[in-house]
Amino acid sequence: MSVRNSHLHLISCIFFTYLPGLILSADVTLSSMEIFTTHEWLKATPIVYFKCKEENKTVLPDVKKKHTFYSFKSEESWQPLTNFSSKKCKRCGLYEEDRLLSDDVFDEWEFCPSDFTAPDGKYVRVKEKEFNATFLCPECLSLAGSSSSTSGIGIASPDGKDNRKTVHIVIVVVLSVLVSAIVIVGAVRAFKYWQKKKREQDQARFLKLFEDGDDIEDELGLGTIL
Repeated sequence: MSVRNSHLHLISCIFFTYLPGLILSADVTLSSMEIFTTHEWLKATPIVYFKCKEENKTVLPDVKKKHTFYSFKSEESWQPLTNFSSKKCKRCGLYEEDRLLSDDVFDEWEFCPSDFTAPDGKYVRVKEKEFNATFLCPECLSLAGSSSSTSGIGIASPDGKDNRKTVHIVIVVVLSVLVSAIVIVGAVRAFKYWQKKKREQDQARFLKLFEDGDDIEDELGLGTIL
């Protein structure tokens, strides 16, 4: 049992070390924002929020005035805005609450990990006469395979072939380790089974020697003399 657990632990370490892109949850934070207009006429202070489809909205409490540049540290209580667990895009947008009618839309777009192509994982979204926002997602570089990966594997080619080749190689390595572990565990169990059967056979032979000795004594009449 201890041998099996040790090999499973080894496989887990290799999996989490060499396959970060397959299990990565890449957080997206807001680095800076400036709105150029507001849509709500009845309120002096707008309520601006970010939201992706089928996710909860994230209110941006600091964004209160137009033509004001807001900078963030990615450590605010309302961060991150969203996260990616695969290369799949999300339908997201920036909105302003409206008490009377439906909420106003600054912009809606397909938000993708591949948008973060800058070396530091930044993505700038500009909507004319509406807003200018900078999003930050360093992990998206590895997730999208569009730049150097966070695991230090190397630079991905434009068509992603190098990244796919690397993933295939790592999968083969993990599968090889898994098969090796299964073979080793099976061999250990087979060896223990063989030892058990050998002990049983030795005991059987030992008992048979005593039985044969008793039969010879009976034939010679030694048992009666004693």
